[in-house]
Amino acid sequence: MITLTTTQLGALIAQYLLPFVRIGACLMVAPVFGAVFVPARIRLVLALAIAVAVAPLAPVPAVDLLSAAAVAIIAEQLLIGVTIGFALQVVFDAVGLGGQLLANTSGLSFAFNMDPVRGVSTPVLGQLYTLIVVLTFLALDGHLALIELLAGSLRTLPPGAGGFGTSELWTLAIWTGRVISGSLMVALPGMTAMLIANLAFGVMSRAAPTLNLFAVGFPVTLAFGLVVVLLGLPAMQSGFISLLAEAFSVLGGFAR
Repeated sequence: MITLTTTQLGALIAQYLLPFVRIGACLMVAPVFGAVFVPARIRLVLALAIAVAVAPLAPVPAVDLLSAAAVAIIAEQLLIGVTIGFALQVVFDAVGLGGQLLANTSGLSFAFNMDPVRGVSTPVLGQLYTLIVVLTFLALDGHLALIELLAGSLRTLPPGAGGFGTSELWTLAIWTGRVISGSLMVALPGMTAMLIANLAFGVMSRAAPTLNLFAVGFPVTLAFGLVVVLLGLPAMQSGFISLLAEAFSVLGGFAR
């Protein structure tokens, strides 16, 4: 007959609970996994399955789960998991924001639809970019790389090790600025092309003041905007891959 003491039972629960908290917190905010169309139960079951698989490899301290130290360690795991998921979500938000900026410039912002990823109403062009990068993320096995990163962080940054320091949090704050720079990297070529088109319409208005630019220029701007979007898709995708690689590099530095 196998008997377990209270201390052994608490250590066994902590062995799986602490990795589960970190992984679950990450999946709740991470791209693809944290989308509104993914039920919360699916995320919890997936986090539990990953935790069961990787928990035996993680050094977990012996701590009383009813103590203040255990509460602090659980809060630490929540912070680490949310940080990893948020750092990756920044990449997707940068591309979506770039699509919205380009839509505002090209006159495509009139078309709104419900975003299936976030559950809010956004311009269709931003949704198109978001869906493309989600498919690219899955095609590049980004979801598997995220799981591998979480498993590696449990070994290199085990529960109770102190979490992120000041330098890591400062690096994360700087990384959030990539939302602006990344969105401009995605939208700036198209915005420049649309600016040239608008300057051409301005020259036309000076040469032919009686020309109704709204009746003529708006359809031309829409058609030109669609051409710009089509030609800019490869550059947008390559920019996303570059940002994604940078994000995993930043997170890999956190876990060392």
